[in-house]
Amino acid sequence: MAQLFFRYGAMASGKSIEILKVAHNYEVQQRKVLLLTSALDNRTEVGEIASRIGLTRPAQAISDQDDLYELIAGENDIAAVLIDEAQFMTKEQVIQLTKVVDELQIPVLTFGLKNDAFNQLFPGSEALLIYADKIEEMKTLCSFCGHKATMNLRLQDGLPVYEGEQVQIGGDDTYLPVCRQHYNHPDLAAIARRRTGDGFQDNLEFK
Repeated sequence: MAQLFFRYGAMASGKSIEILKVAHNYEVQQRKVLLLTSALDNRTEVGEIASRIGLTRPAQAISDQDDLYELIAGENDIAAVLIDEAQFMTKEQVIQLTKVVDELQIPVLTFGLKNDAFNQLFPGSEALLIYADKIEEMKTLCSFCGHKATMNLRLQDGLPVYEGEQVQIGGDDTYLPVCRQHYNHPDLAAIARRRTGDGFQDNLEFK
């Protein structure tokens, strides 16, 4: 039976490399996948899934105006739908994905952030937490210690930012995965060292 999956994690938790791996695993079995990503993500090219280790792949860019059920129903012989940056979907689009799963019997695997830089749920993530059949956390380390990162610290000119627009596209120079303690009390000296190329602590161990 097809299901709707939501795999979430903080920044740098390997979501993009995981979606590329899943796509590869389907395709080596000669099974066609449909790759989608948000048109908001312009860190590399719009309509491209890019991992931090350098792997990239074209995907169809979607906006909040797209009817995902109609889009997917118009494709032929789809074995699975894989969606990156799923937090940017609307609630209506998540409900459309439930119809894809229930009526078309096509599994849908979504990957994205759960909470924004101010620890509010993204609309797409909130809907996925309600409607997804299976939810899985993808883990990564805090940028300052060996504990699990659960939050995303936004930086501007090397300083933490705790208010602003929910959506601000950025990469490693804009966001750091952090634990709750270091979200509230970030190591400003470590951030300064990072900006000068000296990096954070070495040999972090997951705790």
